[in-house]
Amino acid sequence: MNLEKKSLLKIINVSKNFGDTVAVKDINYEIFSGDFVAILGPSGCGKTTLLKMIGGFIEPSSGSIEIENLDITKIGPEKRPTNMVFQGYGLFPHMTVKQNIAYGLKIQKVNKNEINERTNEIINLVKLSDLADRNTEKLSGGQQQRVALARALIMRPKVLLLDEPLAALDLKLRHAMQDELRRIHDQIGGTFVFVTHDQSEALSLADRIAVMNEGEIVQEGDAEEIYLKPKSFFVSNFIGETNTLPRSFVESKIDVDNSKIIVRPEAIKISKDSINTDIVFEGIINEILFLGSNIRYEVSIKDNHILNVS
Repeated sequence: MNLEKKSLLKIINVSKNFGDTVAVKDINYEIFSGDFVAILGPSGCGKTTLLKMIGGFIEPSSGSIEIENLDITKIGPEKRPTNMVFQGYGLFPHMTVKQNIAYGLKIQKVNKNEINERTNEIINLVKLSDLADRNTEKLSGGQQQRVALARALIMRPKVLLLDEPLAALDLKLRHAMQDELRRIHDQIGGTFVFVTHDQSEALSLADRIAVMNEGEIVQEGDAEEIYLKPKSFFVSNFIGETNTLPRSFVESKIDVDNSKIIVRPEAIKISKDSINTDIVFEGIINEILFLGSNIRYEVSIKDNHILNVS
């Protein structure tokens, strides 16, 4: 239970079936005001289906969804206190940046003075003031992503939903936009729910991570807990890189319950000299890979077992 933040969104026994296919299975999850939550998992695990149920684009087969204790399960997306940024952005190419951002307010018949005030405020927030009068078809991918984000935020949703909005960007731009998303979240104090299959993205962005597999949330926690204390082999292998060792390799040194042991590459040290530690293997370095920010070693130990070390 989170004692510092107010409960905002509750997902209660939610499932979704498409014919005989179970996409989401009996999920219970709570999100608090001000959270930045990443729903993380491989393709087909149900994460986007769950996000679309929160947004009202898909109706659950069973269960309920509440925001501030109001059951919104049967309420359409246009009437929910949520807004969604899709992977494809969905901008109007013939409209300017400012017109795209203001579109939702115009449809709601908000008065012109308020539209101008709120539009200028949000354009400044996403740092697009110099491009306000440019058509969105002439923008870069990162700039279009900012417009889509601004168009969602201007409606002042209680929960902002983001469906892999950075997936189409190149690596350098994606990292820059991760920083921007975090800055904007912290500046406005909003509640963001972010779907991604990118482990590093989830670890760097989110306050809390919900790891999904086969339609279920299999572990939830902050980045450090998910990475250092995985509750299953699936989570340990999906989050970061791992080495798998048979229990027989270490059981004489430490007490273990599992049939296999998971070790992160960065937890292994290579040394020519004897080291005073519980577990030591003799090995041969087969390959050295220079990866820019670090060096990766491939090491053969007993029984031709391979370890990756970084």
